[in-house]
Amino acid sequence: MTALPEVEPLLARMATELTAHLKRLQRPDPAFVGIHTGGVWIAENLRQRCAPAAPLGTLDIAFYRDDFEQVGLPQRVRPSELPFAVDDRHLILVDDVLMTGRTIRAALNELFDYGRPASVTLVTLLDIEARELPIRADILGASLALPPGQRIKLTGPEPLHLTLNPAD
Repeated sequence: MTALPEVEPLLARMATELTAHLKRLQRPDPAFVGIHTGGVWIAENLRQRCAPAAPLGTLDIAFYRDDFEQVGLPQRVRPSELPFAVDDRHLILVDDVLMTGRTIRAALNELFDYGRPASVTLVTLLDIEARELPIRADILGASLALPPGQRIKLTGPEPLHLTLNPAD
């Protein structure tokens, strides 16, 4: 069985790395964007640690997925909310698990429908190392290789916890 890391130490380290990353790249006024649902929880947590005054937006990428025609509309679609202008803004895009890269591709497509950001920094809690697209996180909590037929699920929002589940 794969040992799962504790979320809190990962978030603490990620916050330190993200703060240094933003300072190094001279991006003092970012906006956070979390991908529903786990990415929103992580974005809220990191925003509180790194830039509490920064705005927070949320994305539901259901309509932007490239498998929409095969799997149909998810049961629960939430509206995306970006309460700030995207144009020329430094965005921190946050998701819980990076696996194939397709969710991130969909999120980037949606963000660019709102405008043209100055930059996008990708932050993910876990990388499952099953990439189908050339996408990688700028700030990463941990990398895991999962056994076949297994998926990671982040539960929360308080406390945030990782579980290993059979694939759907």
